[in-house]
Amino acid sequence: MRVSYDWLKSMVDVPADPRDLAAELIRTGTEVEAIEVVGERLDRVVTGQILSKEPHPDSDHMWLTRVDVGRWNLGEDGNPEPLQIVCGAQNFEANDHIVVALVGAELPGGVKIKKSKLRGQLSCGMNCSARELGIGSDQAGIMILPSDAPVGMPFAEYRGMSDTVLTCEITPNRPDCLSMIGMAREVGAVLDRDITVDLPELTEAVGDPVASQLAVEIEDERLCRRYVARVVRGITVGSSPEWLLRRLTALGMRPHNSIVDITNYVMMLTGQPLHSFDLNSFAERDGHRLVVVRPAHAGEHIQTLDGVDRELSFGMALITDGVHPKALAGVMGGADSEISDQTVDVLIESACFDAGLTSRTSRDLSLISDASIRFERQVDETGCRQAADIACALIQEIAGGEVAEGAVEIYPSPREIHPIHLRLTRVAAIVGAEIDAAAIEGILSRLGCMLNETSDGYTVLPPSFRPDLVREIDLIEEVLRIWGMDRVEPTLPAARNHIGGLTEEQHLLRRVGSILRACGLNEATSFSFAAPDDLKRARMTEVGRGKPVVLMNPLVAEQTELRRSLLPGLLQSVAYNRDHGAVGVLLYELGTLFRGRSGKSLPRELRSVAGVLSGAAAKDSWNQRHEPLRFFDAKGVVEELLAQLRIPRLRFREPGEGELEHLQPGRAAEVLSGGVSLGWVGEIHPAALEAFDIDEPVAGFELDLEQLIKLAQGHGRYQVLASYPSVEMDLAIVVDESVTYLDLAQRIQSAGGKLLEDVRLFDVYRDPKRVGEGKKSMAFSLTYRAADHTLTSEEVERAHERLVGKVLKAVGGEIRS
Repeated sequence: MRVSYDWLKSMVDVPADPRDLAAELIRTGTEVEAIEVVGERLDRVVTGQILSKEPHPDSDHMWLTRVDVGRWNLGEDGNPEPLQIVCGAQNFEANDHIVVALVGAELPGGVKIKKSKLRGQLSCGMNCSARELGIGSDQAGIMILPSDAPVGMPFAEYRGMSDTVLTCEITPNRPDCLSMIGMAREVGAVLDRDITVDLPELTEAVGDPVASQLAVEIEDERLCRRYVARVVRGITVGSSPEWLLRRLTALGMRPHNSIVDITNYVMMLTGQPLHSFDLNSFAERDGHRLVVVRPAHAGEHIQTLDGVDRELSFGMALITDGVHPKALAGVMGGADSEISDQTVDVLIESACFDAGLTSRTSRDLSLISDASIRFERQVDETGCRQAADIACALIQEIAGGEVAEGAVEIYPSPREIHPIHLRLTRVAAIVGAEIDAAAIEGILSRLGCMLNETSDGYTVLPPSFRPDLVREIDLIEEVLRIWGMDRVEPTLPAARNHIGGLTEEQHLLRRVGSILRACGLNEATSFSFAAPDDLKRARMTEVGRGKPVVLMNPLVAEQTELRRSLLPGLLQSVAYNRDHGAVGVLLYELGTLFRGRSGKSLPRELRSVAGVLSGAAAKDSWNQRHEPLRFFDAKGVVEELLAQLRIPRLRFREPGEGELEHLQPGRAAEVLSGGVSLGWVGEIHPAALEAFDIDEPVAGFELDLEQLIKLAQGHGRYQVLASYPSVEMDLAIVVDESVTYLDLAQRIQSAGGKLLEDVRLFDVYRDPKRVGEGKKSMAFSLTYRAADHTLTSEEVERAHERLVGKVLKAVGGEIRS
């Protein structure tokens, strides 16, 4: 909601500095997103005078004008000289005073003015119409100023457009604040000041009563709670007066014509959306113009005011003349009933349409308007008649015509407002502070409530424009919000038999992060939202990841699902950091994955930990060069993490065909604990990196955090330090290329018995001539030790020979000489 400070000043006494008011609004729960001066939008737009008007040599409708803009005059040679501007308008003559947009100006709507050539002639600016300036609807010609207008003055200064606008974020439970009167009432309560609103009043109505000219029918009362229709005949449609245009443009509304501007103005003033129809576009029945509110038929069409032909779904609310649709109720009018310069008789509609139906209609049609925003937050139905009367009074004042007596009104079931019992003791108990009864009464009264004193507090009747006040706790919240939460003395909450501290699981999660940071990774937090093609771009299969959870109302158009893997978000972070000059990008994330389930209303939520390593760990120095991070760096991080969590029986398995296709073949592994899969580690496939605009290798991993929590062993077993010496022996075995390190190391460990303490691979050698084609030599360092005595050479030799024999038989290898 944009709030005009000048308009607000006319209703309530506000601080001289808008920033002071913004601070108070933020304190009481209304976020102020921006403060802007209206005139700043017309920077480099100045007043000027046309010195000459000559026909364009290569056009039959364009003119070459020389325009004096005072101190802004600048010729091609850089010396002061009137500007040459090519102009296509026809409504001006030499010596007229006009409005000029200089080169570099940006007009409302994003139009940027540049020096250009039009049909071969240089044009250094633009002579502007009111519509191009965003202050009127007239675009038939350029804007002509009075003959005494100064030359070279900034246009915003000339028009007195010094208004300041506060852009406020209004929460969905406060529909009353989507109006200037509502914001004035809120400011009055916050600052403890009275508000005064001067509303235009109708002079005596003339002509036949509305009921004799108009008939209104509502086929389904669920569509519309209240409908008020008034008629004004003999109007003259034209431009709106200056004060009206200034207020509308300050609030970000584009002017159209006097009638439409008036209905928009009343909506912004009161919060009640209105719609104006050309009365004569409605069909007659029995001498009455007929208005029917009914649900749309499936496949029915209407062309809305934006010129789009829209196909409707069954049940969408329509305003019709009994046959033809005239408007989408509560959303937008139809093109064939809009107000034009030829309109003479106008129908003013002020209604309260169903909030849920309006919301569904506007979103199903992707057609969100100022009216639909207000209706879907629940409009105050008691204000319909007053808003229609205000609009008719303004039409009578600005566009002339005769306001027909009375109104046609359908109000089948008025909403009943129930009083609320507010106890002062309850206020003190909830707030945690003693608030004076007079302060409570003053706050609620300024918010529009009616209070009757009782023995223990008040009976409070909430205003009709506050549908959110239905319980005692709602009133207490309002009192505390305005009185000031910062005035409540902070205290520790009372609790018995409660011992603070983290759970075992919380300790474990923090330990996971601590281990990864110790490995040099930085924590990242990415959005839980994902694009539908994120997994496809990363070459990740959807098998085992559940169904996508699609968002009904995504915050970002591209992110329409909840994520099913952490990897795409981390790859986006890698690309962003690399684009901004980061040498090494080492990131990890602890996050939740969402997997939809057939026949279930809620998705399955799983916790995961993932990491990526790209580039080098540090910059090169004069005495050390750092190699790019690759597969074994990521594997080392995983091994360190799982070792410190004491995950038992850790092993790595080469993925089968069709598995882990997002990783490079030969540089990928599944991580297991015994027979339980924990996740994967490997280098990301180049095709996936290309899809994320990454041009260097990235190694990564993703592990199931739920399994880590389940398998982690909190305490290690105490072992006495060895008191007897060890014996080390080397073993080089030639095996087939198909034999893996993991398989060979496990067989060595198994064959070594109790004396074998450690197995370490220290060399892999390949040579077709010395080792053989399709063969490799793997050299291990074996450590033997006994826990209760010093080993003899005979014991070690026997154990070693037994080990070698078993291993060679198991793998079909031979000792390398």
